[in-house]
Amino acid sequence: MPAGLMERVTPTRVPDTVDVERMRADRLARVRANMAAAGLDALVLIGNTNVVYATGVSWPLGDPGRSNFEQPVAVVLADDDWPHLFTPLADVTGLPDDHVHGPVYLDLDEGVRHFERQLAGLVPAGGSIGVDEWTFAMAREATSIFADGAPRDGGKAITRAKAVKTPDEVAGLRQALRITEQAIAAVQAQLAPGMRQVELTATFLRAVFDAGADANTLDPIWQVMPASIGDGPWTTHGDLACPLLTTERELQRGDVLWVDTSITCGGFHSDFGRTWIVGDEPSDRQRRQFDTWRNIMDAVLDVTRAGATHTELTSAARGVVGGDVPWMTHFYLGHGLGIDAAEMPFVGSDLGEQFDSSHTLEAGMVLVLEPLVWDDGAAGYRAEEVVLITEDGWEPMTDYSYEPF
Repeated sequence: MPAGLMERVTPTRVPDTVDVERMRADRLARVRANMAAAGLDALVLIGNTNVVYATGVSWPLGDPGRSNFEQPVAVVLADDDWPHLFTPLADVTGLPDDHVHGPVYLDLDEGVRHFERQLAGLVPAGGSIGVDEWTFAMAREATSIFADGAPRDGGKAITRAKAVKTPDEVAGLRQALRITEQAIAAVQAQLAPGMRQVELTATFLRAVFDAGADANTLDPIWQVMPASIGDGPWTTHGDLACPLLTTERELQRGDVLWVDTSITCGGFHSDFGRTWIVGDEPSDRQRRQFDTWRNIMDAVLDVTRAGATHTELTSAARGVVGGDVPWMTHFYLGHGLGIDAAEMPFVGSDLGEQFDSSHTLEAGMVLVLEPLVWDDGAAGYRAEEVVLITEDGWEPMTDYSYEPF
């Protein structure tokens, strides 16, 4: 971590290990409290990580499971201490037997009609039902499933619960981040001209799985950046394309490497980003890029605390560079981290200024900040800092170095 960033740390009590049962109970209590505030008698959850959050039952496919008919569905009731789970998995643990049901297929009309009968046995007639998302088949059958022909928006009930972490969730995130950084250290130790990108990936994956990772969330990115945007490659919007797929390309001395990766451990995601120079020291121009990046990060962290609006963070970042936007186009200055690799809060996204000004940080949120400095002709510098939001500031979740800068 750059000098100066440790000066504004507020310690938070976090357990060394995750108490799974306590975490499960805390999560469900948060969801039900949000349901009560929204006047919901039942909440139907279809998003895979939303189901995992509410039930505590692991789903191995994660988000890609949405492309598959075999997906879990959860129903949380306002007056029930346990969620109901509809799942194709046979070895579910942690829930009462009478709360575990066979699969439902909500992408099919007949599957929705079957689920309607199941739901009628759980929710009293006239009950207010919310859903986090719904399928085309659900839309076609809406008048039979929902009394007024449309469900209530239940997405906020689960999104708000996920955004603020319990102490056990913070402990789980720290473990995922720790495993990632240990593996990254092994990769950086062997970084040299002549190495292939796929060899870096092999080292990283071997290390994270040996250390206990459950899954590789995204293919590790070791992208060689062009000196100028004009060198391409570009997106359809004309922006510099990042990320690109890892290849057999051999790294050359002086290559500017943007590193980004994420794993899953115990249901928690990590996130890591740095800029490396292959086989060489940064030039004076590149060091000035890093100094600007550090000034941006310092300015953002100066205003990072519970109660700060997203706009306060984006304004601080832009103030360092004369009003320009120092983060990747069509991405964001920062995003949440937890059971999803990117989740609320989203700071500086394409949702715009009205969104940023109307949303505030809360104590317990975990935020990934990822400003970017581009100096056309000398590529750019990009790195990520993961912090835990506290009542009067923040504390770091990671301590990996910024070598060679």
